Amino acid sequence: MVYNNARDRIDGGGGGGVRRGGDGAAANPARSLILMVDPYSTGCMVGQEISKRGYPIMAVWTKGFAPEMKSITHVPVSCRDLRYVAQIDDLDHWSLDDLVANIEREASKAARKMGKPDDYFNIAGCMAGGEAGVDMADLLSEKLGVLSNGAKGDFANRRDKKVQQDLVRRAGMRAVRQACGKMFEEVEEFLLSETFPVVLKPTDSAGSDGVKLCHTMEEAKEHFRHLLAVEAVNGGYNTEVLCQEFLRGKEYVIDTVSRDGEHKTTALWVYDKRPANGSAFVYFGMLPIESSSLEAKLLVNYTNKVLDALGMKNGASHAEVILTPTGPCLVEMNCRAQGGDGNWRP
Repeated sequence: MVYNNARDRIDGGGGGGVRRGGDGAAANPARSLILMVDPYSTGCMVGQEISKRGYPIMAVWTKGFAPEMKSITHVPVSCRDLRYVAQIDDLDHWSLDDLVANIEREASKAARKMGKPDDYFNIAGCMAGGEAGVDMADLLSEKLGVLSNGAKGDFANRRDKKVQQDLVRRAGMRAVRQACGKMFEEVEEFLLSETFPVVLKPTDSAGSDGVKLCHTMEEAKEHFRHLLAVEAVNGGYNTEVLCQEFLRGKEYVIDTVSRDGEHKTTALWVYDKRPANGSAFVYFGMLPIESSSLEAKLLVNYTNKVLDALGMKNGASHAEVILTPTGPCLVEMNCRAQGGDGNWRP
């Protein structure tokens, strides 16, 4: 899963400074630095696999990332020995250029501590270590010239759950009916046209954070306002709320990994979600699905087309899809390895 750049690019000419891209990763993993943006939960499992293969890792923590998410409680027990050559916080006043300059500075500093020259490390790849790091991983990898999904045009907000549905619908596939707004008045007409219950969620969240099945207009209005007032699980505050039709059917998760637009499915699961503790969507477990089954074939075919529609050409993803009476329909695409605190590592 290491993102080695196919382009041969070395910045800064001769002399000092950290190299970017190039073919050094294949030749000497020890010099090939991998950036992991917000590595926690399963991201640590990915980092552990990278480290086992001899690649050094630098952790990049994004602006507004909740400090408690960096704590040992969000590192799987089997990854407690994972070490980074350096860690860097993206400060509030930094631009992307500032972040890149400081990453290169920290890489040179780490090299000197090892008794190596400043240009010892070659930045060979950059990937998201968790949901909060997806956007920055796209921006940073594109900026550094390493393998990237890009962050321009239609795909600039591919993590936004409304944008995801719009792109899927534009590609001619089944997508959920929805409306999004910063104020309740912007979604009221949609809610009046839908049959309750309806689903309300943040446009930017992880897991079932903030997701609620609302059975009345008053309940929907109350939860809409609640979402704009509370802090998200990964830090920061919601600025918009997404209202969607309630999809009926079993919900599945499809784990994939992609390279240069070629997608491979690594596992398929059916969720066991039940109402509990005042919430309609509580994870009780997951059951594997036989890859040769009809439902698996439908889900894999649909998910691959969704990945194409979202411009997901590289890296790990997992799609949540409901198999409705009219066929598969995307709930959301998560552009990083599945969570579960590392429990689903093959």
